[in-house]
Amino acid sequence: MGGFLGACRTLHGWLGVFIMPWVVIIGATGFYLNHAGMFNSLLAQDHFSETQLEKIKPSSPVTRESAQLLGASLWPDAPIKSISRKLYHGRPSYFVHKARGNIILSIPTGHYYLKTRYTRRTYGPGGDLLHTKYYWRRVFRSLHEAGWVGRGLGTWLADAVAIAMMVFGVTGVFMWSAPKIHRWRRRSKALPDNR
Repeated sequence: MGGFLGACRTLHGWLGVFIMPWVVIIGATGFYLNHAGMFNSLLAQDHFSETQLEKIKPSSPVTRESAQLLGASLWPDAPIKSISRKLYHGRPSYFVHKARGNIILSIPTGHYYLKTRYTRRTYGPGGDLLHTKYYWRRVFRSLHEAGWVGRGLGTWLADAVAIAMMVFGVTGVFMWSAPKIHRWRRRSKALPDNR
């Protein structure tokens, strides 16, 4: 029993060292996801009014071809999947869909957005960065579910941490209860038999 309990202690200790950073990450991100309103002031972003964009007039008409050219020039390593036309923020826009995200080109103004899973960057028609918005809930959800930001590596780290946490819990319960059970058995043997 002593050898097994020692092995449990060793396993419990090393698992604790291994999973501790992710326990903190999972706990902190879980707290954020449950109480996001409490963190609004900490993660406040610059206010950006898009009404100033309505005054912009593109130097040349925005067409499907200009959307395709813009899409080819941004994230040039990723091919264009498709181009569609729909409303974005109340303006007709071209959506250039790529693997890394969307490029959204406003037809009336010529300004555009680079939109990924975690950010949206707003650019003027000349390419000057006007604003960056972070999607904090998505960032924290990704950290909470995958163990890091992004899904490129899958969830194997979060799955390994989940298994380690279960083993950590079982070995912890065993290390807590085994001495108590052993003590109880010793005491019950020491009591006189009252038959």
